[in-house]
Amino acid sequence: MILAAGLGTRLRPLTDDRPKALVEINGRTLLEITLSRLRSFGVREVIINVHHFADLIVEYLKTNDNFGMRIEVSREEALLDTGGGLKKAAHFFVGDSVKDSVHSEEPFIVHNVDVLSTIDLRRMVQFHIENQALATLAVQDRKTSRYLLFDDRLQLCGRRSGDDQPEFVGGRQQAHALAFSGIHVISPRLLTMMNEDGAFSIVTPYIRLAAQGEKILAFRANEYYWRDLGSPENVAQAAQDLRQKVIAQ
Repeated sequence: MILAAGLGTRLRPLTDDRPKALVEINGRTLLEITLSRLRSFGVREVIINVHHFADLIVEYLKTNDNFGMRIEVSREEALLDTGGGLKKAAHFFVGDSVKDSVHSEEPFIVHNVDVLSTIDLRRMVQFHIENQALATLAVQDRKTSRYLLFDDRLQLCGRRSGDDQPEFVGGRQQAHALAFSGIHVISPRLLTMMNEDGAFSIVTPYIRLAAQGEKILAFRANEYYWRDLGSPENVAQAAQDLRQKVIAQ
């Protein structure tokens, strides 16, 4: 799933007349770059959530013959955030009835449209499978405004915003504060465990389920290039990185 429904407020004025998914870097849209990356790892079926200038994305996909992939669009009349958006798109992964369907245990990838990285998705999926995780989150040791906390076993154990006091699950403990990179690998059974409704962050059920002992694991991705494309300055820097071959296009 590609998360592309956001308003792209931080990207203005680039998003004044288009969704953030159609902002371009060196002549390629963020959506095309993300689809190309997923396709390079063998992904052939994708669902994209849309809201802001949704019709432009639908037309763009039609014009480009879905880039040779099976692509479905999940329209959000009101923004549902990362968790609510995934829950609305659950049918794509488990059938029409989330609770009653007999579904595959094959994990799927969730990827923000506004991140650019060289994270090895195949290796990440393998890590997820080998550890029988419910969800695996790509994280890095870098500065951010919101941290996720993981214990020595790479298990999610809390979160912290800025300089606020950390919120732990299961009591205070030693923890590594790491920055989430907007890329997850998820087992379909998570979708049957999301009892939150409306608009909510995916981190909310992650924290709740971690407190119940479910495996929400960190995939350490320090060795890979990663850039948030949420501002015009970062888009310009990514374009320069691509031109200078810091990251292959």
